[in-house]
Amino acid sequence: MINVEYLKDILGEKGFKMTTQRRVVFEILAEKVDEHLSPEEIYELIKDKYPEMGLATIYRTLQLFEEIGLVYKLNFDDGCYRYEILSPNSNEVHQHHHLICKKCGKIIEVKEDLMNSLEEIIEKQYNFEIKNHMVKFTGICSQCRNKENNDGNRKET
Repeated sequence: MINVEYLKDILGEKGFKMTTQRRVVFEILAEKVDEHLSPEEIYELIKDKYPEMGLATIYRTLQLFEEIGLVYKLNFDDGCYRYEILSPNSNEVHQHHHLICKKCGKIIEVKEDLMNSLEEIIEKQYNFEIKNHMVKFTGICSQCRNKENNDGNRKET
């Protein structure tokens, strides 16, 4: 898990102070790193412990985090933005890929960057320096397919 010292260092480098609100939002993102949380989901996770923190504060905090390169804002076409904390080891934002189930909305991260060779071809062929890419694959996850198959088998009997 990415620690709070990383947040403090990044904020300090960019001329911002560490606040409780920033620390709490960061901790939630770091703790739920594979979940791609929306601002509303972050709010639900912290409202009981920090009832004074409103949704607007979370939105402002996430906007600041995005501006300073701490998080990446993702759009999975589900009506809200989701946020992903960026690794302290990466000097640039180079995205991995996501699989999105159209039935249940589940988001699966593809850890490998499958686009490197394609990027090389594009850069050479079009004389274009690629800085980043975003790839979303949509389909049906295995759990939903299994459920469909099981439901279909029950109807036939």
